[in-house]
Amino acid sequence: MEIPQHIAIIMDGNGRWAKKRGLPRIAGHKVGVDALKEIVKVCGEIGIKYLTVYAFSTENWKRPQDEVSFLMNLFFDTLEREVNELDKNNVRLRFLGRLMDFNPKLQEKIENSVEKLSKNTGLNLNVMVNYGGRAEIVDAVNEIAESREQKTERGDKISEQDIQNHLYTRGIPDPDLLIRTASEMRISNFLLWQIAYAEIYVADVFWPDFRRAELMKAIESFCKRERRYGKTSEQLK
Repeated sequence: MEIPQHIAIIMDGNGRWAKKRGLPRIAGHKVGVDALKEIVKVCGEIGIKYLTVYAFSTENWKRPQDEVSFLMNLFFDTLEREVNELDKNNVRLRFLGRLMDFNPKLQEKIENSVEKLSKNTGLNLNVMVNYGGRAEIVDAVNEIAESREQKTERGDKISEQDIQNHLYTRGIPDPDLLIRTASEMRISNFLLWQIAYAEIYVADVFWPDFRRAELMKAIESFCKRERRYGKTSEQLK
């Protein structure tokens, strides 16, 4: 079975999971961290090279302030608690997005955690925070324009490769498989450039319930598909 090398996940349904149980939304976020820990562990065990998860979007700032504050503290506390375990499991960590919008204390914690795990050679875990696919493309184009204005790059027209070279994910292969939980059929501004030819799998469970068995179902579905990249079956032969 040829497993995907890069899995991207839209971790959806924490709030609805909590509401269904008569709990506050923050309870769903807490259990969602446990689900992520399990998925990270499983991906490392079965040989997935890259796991990219959507943790906080540019639109999530519009949520109630107490929920946003809780999420910021949850990011900090999770890093504080889990970085040694990630190191033990040889996980390399990246945080990708507009990190400059976070408070200095959280930025420092992110930077230190990423540095601590930077030499690891196992699973590459990419956590997308304050991230939006459109914002990423805009930032890439602005970087190109600035570099050409400063004469550090040359060219008349911007090519696909130029944009690829300036995305937050530069140097990371595009996802093979995009998973979204909670039965939602939306991309939600996630990796708009990178998922051009990704296979999509929608799970019918909320994120806190997405564990090993659900991940393996998604991978099994992926392995049964014929990836065409815009070509017909005959052209692929």
